[in-house]
Amino acid sequence: MDTPVPPRAAGPGPRRRDRHGRGMRGPIAPPQVPLAASRADAFADLVQDSVERLERRWPQLTDIDFLVLEVPRLDGRTWNDEAVPLGGTIAAREGRRARVVIYRRPVEIRTKGRDERAALVHEVVVEQVAELLGLTPETVDPRYGED
Repeated sequence: MDTPVPPRAAGPGPRRRDRHGRGMRGPIAPPQVPLAASRADAFADLVQDSVERLERRWPQLTDIDFLVLEVPRLDGRTWNDEAVPLGGTIAAREGRRARVVIYRRPVEIRTKGRDERAALVHEVVVEQVAELLGLTPETVDPRYGED
């Protein structure tokens, strides 16, 4: 027991954590469980679910791209808390398909739970699709506005 332990050579590689000889730490949850999904992935799934609900009634939505962005761009504009957009549309142009954009952070800030967030996401998707198609939200989804 009198043999000294030589200090570990500081190598160029990353320092690995190996407490008590247990080896490398693994992921907290396997990738197939909901705990492993990031907030952005979960939000994108909510948007996709809403789009799939509407595509059954409106098959022409397959020609529209649905995007999720973190926050809207300012582009020289200023917004107060009530006027920050939750979504937007970009009309089809030469060679580009029409787009519906949902802004993740403003929607998340206005909701408390997953069910409330799913309802708001669907409401925003319906409003943006209605604007793009030139219809009322009630025409796009007859259950629009119901709690």
